[in-house]
Amino acid sequence: MPQRKAYDAAVEKLLVRSAHGDQEAFTGVYDALADAVMGLAFRILRNTAQAEEVTQDVMVEIWRTADRYEPERGTARAWVLTVAHRRAVDRVRTAQASAERERRAAMLSTRRPFDEVAEVVEGRDERRRVYRCLARLGRVHRVPLVLAYYEGLTYLEVAQSLSTPPGTVKSRMRTALRKLRACLEGGS
Repeated sequence: MPQRKAYDAAVEKLLVRSAHGDQEAFTGVYDALADAVMGLAFRILRNTAQAEEVTQDVMVEIWRTADRYEPERGTARAWVLTVAHRRAVDRVRTAQASAERERRAAMLSTRRPFDEVAEVVEGRDERRRVYRCLARLGRVHRVPLVLAYYEGLTYLEVAQSLSTPPGTVKSRMRTALRKLRACLEGGS
């Protein structure tokens, strides 16, 4: 215990000298406390790279604010570790807030940018119009379209199922598509 008090007193003197701009004294403070700061930061952050960043930030802050150290309020070690603890906790809070913002943004982006009900209604209306226009086509034109577009058959398969030459099926389907397009564009 007496060794600890002597060590703390030596670090305190170095910190006071650092407050007056003594870079060599700060080197002593850094050597004496950087490992303790790193250990504390790592225990809080559980990430070596972030703990190293926090250690660097804390030691720079100590150099810049050494004049704020008040020996009557506690040891230099306790003051430096308090600064380190606050900085590490701030880093955790910042990471949590960032993760929460990203989570909220992801939830917002998964929402559909349109009115689903309107889409369903428009889809149903479109289907009704297509069925109405298909019904207006003669059987010769309607059946090949239904087999191709609703049953998924190829031209050749449609021709085989209707016992009709493929060229005839193609021309009937082209004619049927033109009539269907005209009907749909006419709004009927």
